Amino acid sequence: MPRIASFPPAIPPGPRALVLGSMPGIASLRAGQYYAHPRNAFWPLMQALFAVPSQAPYAVRLAALGEAGVALWDVLAECEREGSLDSAIAPASVAVNDITGLLANHVGLRVIALNGGAAARLFDRHVAPALGSRLAAMRVLRLPSTSPAHAARSLMEKADAWAALSAALRAPEGERACA
Repeated sequence: MPRIASFPPAIPPGPRALVLGSMPGIASLRAGQYYAHPRNAFWPLMQALFAVPSQAPYAVRLAALGEAGVALWDVLAECEREGSLDSAIAPASVAVNDITGLLANHVGLRVIALNGGAAARLFDRHVAPALGSRLAAMRVLRLPSTSPAHAARSLMEKADAWAALSAALRAPEGERACA
């Protein structure tokens, strides 16, 4: 089984939210870009939420997302996986990104948006226990996967759920909620 590695975090100046995926799929790894699969709903959702031009060059999309205060990363730094499905990740092979360190270096981050069930499970198992009191001060949003493999929800249903991210960024400082 091949060992794959995630990307460095895409962190804008003054991030307020961190979107965490599990591990990039094959299309993203080949392109060297977050959410590169043409049927992934992530960029269309970011266009709807934050006016990020979903068809613009990658650097333009990242800059526009950064202007909205949103950073990107994955829970996993490395793992062994055949194909792109999260269900194919070999559990014993996972190496977790230093999300605790990232949060310590970016104290303005107050929202964590977990992109899909696998990201949420990996976060709960490997990251949340290490965050301690920092987690209590965060909003943690468990959102449906934007992956084309997650076809159980329509784009409209995903958009309704992901609206929690923009709402969390508009909420008064200090207000915490889990979704």
